[in-house]
Order: sequence, then structure tokens, then C-alpha cells
Amino acid sequence: GSGEFQNIDKIIDEGEKKDFFHLPTYLQEDDTPRVNTEPFYRAYIKISEGCLKRCSFCAIPKIRGNLQSRKLESIVNEAKLLVAGGVREVNIISHDFTDYGWDLRRKDKAAIESPYELLNQLSQVEGLEWIRVLYLYPDGLDPRILQLMAERPNLVPYFDMPLQHINDEMLKTMNRKMTGAEIKEVLSNIRKLVPDAVIRTQFIVGYPGETEDMFEELLNFIEEQQFDRVGCFTYSPQEGTAGFKLEQTVDEETKQERFDRLMSLQMEISRDKHRQFIGKTVQVVVDGLSDETDLLLQGRMATQAPGIDGVVLINDGQANPGDVVMVEITDAHDYDLIGHIV
Repeated sequence: GSGEFQNIDKIIDEGEKKDFFHLPTYLQEDDTPRVNTEPFYRAYIKISEGCLKRCSFCAIPKIRGNLQSRKLESIVNEAKLLVAGGVREVNIISHDFTDYGWDLRRKDKAAIESPYELLNQLSQVEGLEWIRVLYLYPDGLDPRILQLMAERPNLVPYFDMPLQHINDEMLKTMNRKMTGAEIKEVLSNIRKLVPDAVIRTQFIVGYPGETEDMFEELLNFIEEQQFDRVGCFTYSPQEGTAGFKLEQTVDEETKQERFDRLMSLQMEISRDKHRQFIGKTVQVVVDGLSDETDLLLQGRMATQAPGIDGVVLINDGQANPGDVVMVEITDAHDYDLIGHIV
């Protein structure tokens, strides 16, 4: 499996099945040869493998194993190598950013690896203009990180934070480690310390035991919080997870109906938020021609992660991929913005 990625050539040559009595693990390092398949100006840096959490709907720990963090020095060195190759935008990826370094600190009390120290050192790498963290849990979020994001201009104030639900009973059944009230407190702290924060989250609807009242509580929470971006999934049982053993109390039709209602609400919120950009001038990195038509250019603000968020469509002006330009926003769609280079 993915835990023996480094041996894939040998496994193919052998052409035989192997039985494992342990979960093989593979952790990329800065000296691991890699091809950056992203445009020359951006890249992804994986800081760890596996996960400490045991959410009842998730099979990742079964597949990837427990948390394995890379050494801080290795990550910073990789960032410097990428910058030397022209990269200016990096996306930090893991299964849970907030647990980074826990395993190393447990083994060695002198270990310095932590989410805070990682961002502290990465933000000092000369040439890195946008550093974006993807996928961090609300529990364990170090307040110092919020302060750092408010102070360092190359740390994008972007919080990709899966919340999954807000109802306490649902959170407990999902084996999440926070109550609804605690989640709201975290969100309040983020907005207090990082006023320009953009929050992206995701929810699961139709999890076993979810009642209409619980779902309505979730809708009210979304209306109250006015998230910038929201993803939603209808629950699908994963074999080997605790949730797989639960009685499936929500039928597929109800799951889809709840999904549609949630996304309809979020579309309205997103549309209203985007309209607030009309008349403003924003910094945009140009990604190239639009996916929709060759007559438009397409780019992103710092708070738009590639591939998962909306884009800025540019209908007037010339630029090349990788150029950073100022764009005046003249129109807004549900998920995208439209403007011209100034």
C-alpha cells in the first residue's frame, strides 16, 4: 500500500502478494527526489503522515497509521529548495496540522517540532510569499499561531478547519473531542485575533442518529457563523470504522435532501460575501487561462486555495502564469469573482 511507496519498483518486479504483520510506513524527507507537478510558482509540502485522532467516520488511521511527523529542519530545507526553483506559494498539508510534532516531542523532550515553531521558521524563509495551512483541527489550536498569523504577512490568514457538526450528541457519536460551545469559542478567538481570517470548513450530514432537530441546529450554526467556504458530505459508512457498526438511521433520500438544503444556504452566504468585494482592488496570482473559456484569465487571491476554492476571473488585462497583479473586482458570482487588471 501507500506505506511502502518507496519500494513500489521492487514490489512490481516481484509480482507477488505480501502479507504484513505490521503497518509499513513511509515518510518523505527533504532529500527525497520529487517532481513538482504544480505550476512552477507553487507547491505542496507534506509535514506528516497518519493521524492520532479516531473519528468514528474516518478510516485514515487504519490506512495511514498513527502520526509520523517530519523533522522541522527537513521541512524548512524542502521549502528553501522549492523557493530556489521558483516557488513562492506553498500549501502545508497533513491529516491534522495541529498535532504536528506531538510524536517527536513524546520521544524527545528536547524536540522543537510544533505547529507554532513550524510556521515561525517557514515564515522566515526568504522568497516565500504565501504560506497556507490546509486541514487543521479546532482542538489543540495554539493561540500563539493566531498571533503569528496576525503579525507575519506571508502567513495567509486561512483556516481550513473541518468541524463536521455542531450538535453535542453528534460530536460525541463522531468521537470528536470538542463540544459545540468549545467550537464556537475557537471560532470567536480566531476572528478576534485575526480579524481578516477566512474560514473554510466541512460538515457531514446524515450520520447515524442525526435527527431533523440536530440538522436544523447545524443550519442555524452556519447561518450564525457566516463561513467563507463550506464543503459538505453525505455520510457513507466506511468498513473498519466505529461508525460502520452503527445502525444507519438516516436514509439516502434524507441525506441528499439535507445536503441540498445546507449547500443552498451556504451558496447564499457565499454570494453575499463575494458581493462585498465589488469595487475593491485585490492582489491576485495569475494561474493562466480560465477553465471556462480562453477569453478570460484566471487567478486566485491568497485566501483562495488552489483546486478547492473559487477563483478570480480576469476579463481585461494581460499577464502570464505566476504573475502577481492587482485586480479591481467588478462583479461576483456564487463562488467566483470577476474583475480587470489595474
